[in-house]
Amino acid sequence: MHYEFPDDKKIRVIVNTDAKNEADDQYAIVHAVLTPAFELHGVIPAHFGTGKSAHSLRDSHDETMLLLDLMDLREQVHVADGGEHALPDEHTPVDSPGARLIVEEALKDDPRPLHVAFYGPLTDMASALLLEPAIESRDVVVIWIGGGPWPLGGREYNLSNDIGAANVIMRSGLTVWQIPQNVYRRMPVSYAELAEKVYPCGKIGRYLVDQLVEHNLMTRPSAMPYRSLGDSPCVGVMMYPACGAWSWRPAPEFEPTMHYRHTGENRPIRVYEDIDARFIHEDFFAKVKRFARERNEYEG
Repeated sequence: MHYEFPDDKKIRVIVNTDAKNEADDQYAIVHAVLTPAFELHGVIPAHFGTGKSAHSLRDSHDETMLLLDLMDLREQVHVADGGEHALPDEHTPVDSPGARLIVEEALKDDPRPLHVAFYGPLTDMASALLLEPAIESRDVVVIWIGGGPWPLGGREYNLSNDIGAANVIMRSGLTVWQIPQNVYRRMPVSYAELAEKVYPCGKIGRYLVDQLVEHNLMTRPSAMPYRSLGDSPCVGVMMYPACGAWSWRPAPEFEPTMHYRHTGENRPIRVYEDIDARFIHEDFFAKVKRFARERNEYEG
């Protein structure tokens, strides 16, 4: 059974990803690419600081291209690199093809909102806004995996890689849906589930599982037969915004310590308080299985 979505009903999407930072971006990239309800305008590889790599943007670019090659979709998906580093200050953009892509799509005369999903730092959204302030008045929805638990906050990896960019976005008038750390961590999958539902799905399925297990072995001091696919909620809430409970809260700002500063001066943002992991995981499993089956690669 196949469902066709009329072009004017599709969800306009750009994905921004620090793809080689860990092992879960890969799942969220593939999920977005395989979602037929999305009109995917591009994938923007993003930097992830210098703590793990001296060339993190290039790493994210190479990982994105590898995923598309494994799916034989390199020519079908537009890739535009983001900025090489964090904002130098909260007034200076990091110009890049990725930031320009956001500006271009945001300014298009289209009645549908543009959803820009950030699996990492907000550098390229802040840069786009600083490059073209007019996008603040456009119908743009920024979905961000980042920030510590409310109301205190604290250290969180995606935020740590560009605190200034997060402040630019939180002080702006853009629509923001935040999925903070305590929520995005509630996306666990076990090795057994991945072995049964993802590994048999051709080249891309094998790679997704193998790279996740390898990453866990390199970074975890003890056996860890699971992983939280923490970037995948972005896909879930774009498909189904009520995919978790949320509330409107005045946008915070961030201290250098990454704790929230509640000024009460910014417009409200949507903050997710939980997420429906079953809906998101099962949707992904079904899509990657269908993708492999249609290419005669499914080995289940």
